[in-house]
Amino acid sequence: PVTAPKGVTGHTLAAAGAIEAVATVLTLERSAVPPIANLDALPDAFPLDCVTKEPRHRRVETALSHSFGFGGHNVV
Repeated sequence: PVTAPKGVTGHTLAAAGAIEAVATVLTLERSAVPPIANLDALPDAFPLDCVTKEPRHRRVETALSHSFGFGGHNVV
């Protein structure tokens, strides 16, 4: 499942990567994928399994976190 925590936190500049890392670790520890803020539904043509409205409780064994920052400061 796909989620995006930045809709809740906004861009926190230098702390953005650390906050996303914490969110990822909490998802793994708590077996709950948080929903994407302010996203109620997706177009039918959108091929990803995005979490909307409510957290999805399921075992999560692996995660990938992309952090894209201002000025081309990007981390995967």
